[in-house]
Amino acid sequence: QVDARSDRTGEVIFKDNFASSIAGVVEGDYRMDGSTQLICCSVDGEVRGYLPGGEEMKENLMDTSAEQDLIRELSQKKQNLLLELRNYEENAKAELNTHLKEADGQRGVIPANTQLQTALSVNLGSNSQSAHVELCISTTNDTIIRAVLIFAEGIFEGESHVVHPSLQNLSGCVRVPLTPPKDVPVDLHIKAFVGYRNSTQFHVFELTRQLPRFSMYALSSPDLATEPLSFVNCATNERPQRVVMWLNQSFLLPEDAEFQSAPFQVCFTSLRNAGQLCIKIKPGGEISINTDDIDLAGDIIQSMTSFLAIEDLQVEADFPAYFEELRKVLVKVDEHHAVNQRLTADMAERSNLIRGMLVQAEDARLLRDMKNMKTRYIELYDLNRDLINQYKIRCNNHTELLNNLKAVNQAIQRAGRLRVGKPKTQVISACRDAIRSNNFNMLFRIMRVGTASS
Repeated sequence: QVDARSDRTGEVIFKDNFASSIAGVVEGDYRMDGSTQLICCSVDGEVRGYLPGGEEMKENLMDTSAEQDLIRELSQKKQNLLLELRNYEENAKAELNTHLKEADGQRGVIPANTQLQTALSVNLGSNSQSAHVELCISTTNDTIIRAVLIFAEGIFEGESHVVHPSLQNLSGCVRVPLTPPKDVPVDLHIKAFVGYRNSTQFHVFELTRQLPRFSMYALSSPDLATEPLSFVNCATNERPQRVVMWLNQSFLLPEDAEFQSAPFQVCFTSLRNAGQLCIKIKPGGEISINTDDIDLAGDIIQSMTSFLAIEDLQVEADFPAYFEELRKVLVKVDEHHAVNQRLTADMAERSNLIRGMLVQAEDARLLRDMKNMKTRYIELYDLNRDLINQYKIRCNNHTELLNNLKAVNQAIQRAGRLRVGKPKTQVISACRDAIRSNNFNMLFRIMRVGTASS
């Protein structure tokens, strides 16, 4: 059989059949008329030549492409239906079979009420294992889980993870440690192979479970937790019960929190760095977030306002340790600017010296004053070497300046993420104006209260 396929789609556009197997395929002028043909020869000596199709043939092939697609789609459906029918027939045979349960297990027959259950919890870890989020996958009866495939973006290397217990460790429960690197919600697509210990065929259960955004934070007692000095305060008109609903959805809590009365407080410990986080709902709708991580505070504000559909939110924030680091960075920026100006002036001065030295050396050469010429060129060499060294110093200074300016820009963006809507835009714009005017005190005031006015 000879099939001609499209080089773009792979679809068959021409077919031909030989009475025997093909011995070889070559290209040549079979009819000796100057046109190249594809020549096929069978093992019985039958030879056929094929000319390339013309423009009119191309149009006909284009017209039949839709029919080809329909035929291909119907063939795929036919294969799927045949496979499904085969499974039904095997199940029907298994139901009529009166063999023992072990024989049923080998065929992959499991009770009709078998369910796959999942549970997410926080594991504080041990001496041999760091703290993590634990995904527990279990069945509702005596069946076992032979293997589990989990597809999740950003958690596993290669975006997937396979758990394949050994025969000695088979059970109806599989625990998988998860350590998401960032505070983002992740969909876990789970496939589990369920059957019995001696099964050769397994039922595949598929389900999707979402990992909450702040799953890497364990609930802790407010009495034992040390409240961070940094804070974000904001006032909303939302009911406290709605804020508690956001808490239940965004964090992994042993049981759903319920709002009784203000003040309401929950504390968490980060599984990554043991940092503390406290969220308080005060009377009057004021919400206070205490954490030393400004990125975490911004993520919480953005997540909460998105859940509560708040379009504009102004806050009061203070991060003493972070602002002190930023103040040091701003001092370094000033120092780098001063060094850059001094280096530029020195390089300009040395460039003028080099131009004058070069003229003197050339004059000595023209006057054939070799001793003076040699002296001038040695001095010129030393000046040029110093100029190159200064250029390297200037490049390093410029690189450090760019890194510090990048840190300042990140600080402005972080201050903006603590707000929502118009206040966010206003804070970013006001911070940049303060940087341009070199008013650092105003910059920190804007980051704290959101405005430059007293």
